[in-house]
Amino acid sequence: MTSSSRLYLPIICYKNITCQTISKDDAVFKALANGLRRQMLDVLKEKPQTTGMLCERFPTLDRCTVMQHLKVLEEADLVLVRREGRERWNHLNALPIRAIHDRWISQYAGHAMSVLTALQRELDEPPRVTELTFHRPAFCV
Repeated sequence: MTSSSRLYLPIICYKNITCQTISKDDAVFKALANGLRRQMLDVLKEKPQTTGMLCERFPTLDRCTVMQHLKVLEEADLVLVRREGRERWNHLNALPIRAIHDRWISQYAGHAMSVLTALQRELDEPPRVTELTFHRPAFCV
């Protein structure tokens, strides 16, 4: 278990649903699960953007919706905010994504590569001739 998966966000409670504690990794996965938020991160990867700039990049969304998505990204620590006067500059923080990669993806990718390598070795070997033994079926009369 990595240190990032032991850090916990506050308990979140919903109406008529059991309260649960959400880990940092869960918050990152939740943030990345939405396609619009991934698109926002792609835009922020190019360069930091003000909230107004992001609203211009996503004309189908109103400012309130953009702010809600930014809040989820900020809670997952994927966006760092810096205020300059009245402007709110949003910066990509790729470290949580790297932590997810190191904890989950790289381990599974390594396992997948070893399975593929073993399969390739099997396919490259010449076919083996094995002696087949046939058994007569027993019939009851």
